[in-house]
Amino acid sequence: MFYLNDCGIVCALGATRAAVRENLLERAASGVSMSDACSAGRPLPLGRVLAALPSVAHLAPPERSRNNALALAALAQIRPAVEAAIARYGADRVGVVVGTSTSGIAETEAALRRHEAGAGLPEDFHYGQQEMASPAGMLAAELGVSGPAYVHSSACASSAKAMASAARLIQMGLCDAVLTGGVDSLCGFTVAGFSALASVSAAPCNPLSANRDGINIGEGAALFLMSREPAAVALRGWGESSDGHHMSAPDPAGGGARLAIAQALARAGIAAAQVDYINLHGTATQQNDAMESRVVESMFGAAVALSSTKPLTGHALGAAAAIEAALCWLAMQDDNPEGRLPPHLWDGVADPALPQLNLALPGAALGRPLRWALSNSFAFGGSNAVLLLGRTA
Repeated sequence: MFYLNDCGIVCALGATRAAVRENLLERAASGVSMSDACSAGRPLPLGRVLAALPSVAHLAPPERSRNNALALAALAQIRPAVEAAIARYGADRVGVVVGTSTSGIAETEAALRRHEAGAGLPEDFHYGQQEMASPAGMLAAELGVSGPAYVHSSACASSAKAMASAARLIQMGLCDAVLTGGVDSLCGFTVAGFSALASVSAAPCNPLSANRDGINIGEGAALFLMSREPAAVALRGWGESSDGHHMSAPDPAGGGARLAIAQALARAGIAAAQVDYINLHGTATQQNDAMESRVVESMFGAAVALSSTKPLTGHALGAAAAIEAALCWLAMQDDNPEGRLPPHLWDGVADPALPQLNLALPGAALGRPLRWALSNSFAFGGSNAVLLLGRTA
């Protein structure tokens, strides 16, 4: 079994695990706010991390980025547990596998703005800051580990795929423990790109609503220590598939999504009826929500509790799957005996063209501990990844 021994998270809901838990389960408070930080003169709802982040001054120039600072902030919360694993297993038996889609692109944007203004490139700018492998290399060097270290970059499925890869490294005997998850930072490049696709909403995103009109982009990091050492929650199953249907739109029939979900259930050895809660990909775009809601209703029925947490955090792209897995992990801990669920925030206007599902509105609870949580990630290019977390006691 692939136990999730510890979890560090920083996102728009908070910069500590306690803050994220309170805003998620106690207050159902969105961390999304208006800002033109990534779209000059055009304020948009963004899921920003507003807390001070760790310094990156001690890192080599190619590794100095906000993206890596976010990763260090998540690592700091679980570093004692990670270092204990390194001491127990040895540096060569601990790996690092994370997902990202931005890396240090924001630093390149700032450098180019300075260059265009005639001031030249900053002295501390290095092209390597935007290398996608940077977070894994930085974390491995920071911890002094020499096991496999690499990054998945497959849009919104990146960190779900990273966590599946971490489990495979342990399963194959290549690692005894893996630091895994994802990190992504806000930048103008992604905001402009999604805006060009007419996929960005000028208002708080509204998943499953008849009024939905696009995503809110966010940032953050979530890192797990994964090992075979028993813990309260484990990654019990995962599934991966590829639609190959369209560059950005999902297969309307949801064949790839259905396959990934079925794989996750089969790996865990459970039936769909045993799943207590589903964290939807839930982007609040027209096509994603239509496809996903129909697949979920056909596989699980209309009674299973579910929500999209992207109105709380923004869509953190390469980090989204890890952040959403972390929200499930928080809800599955012993300090939530009544099984309060991550809430679904929306305007309440149901789309008559979609199945009417059992949305976990603020305050929703199972009345017992949350035992099985499924988390969906359906990315550009039809790159689908699904994680199934289960309580072990």
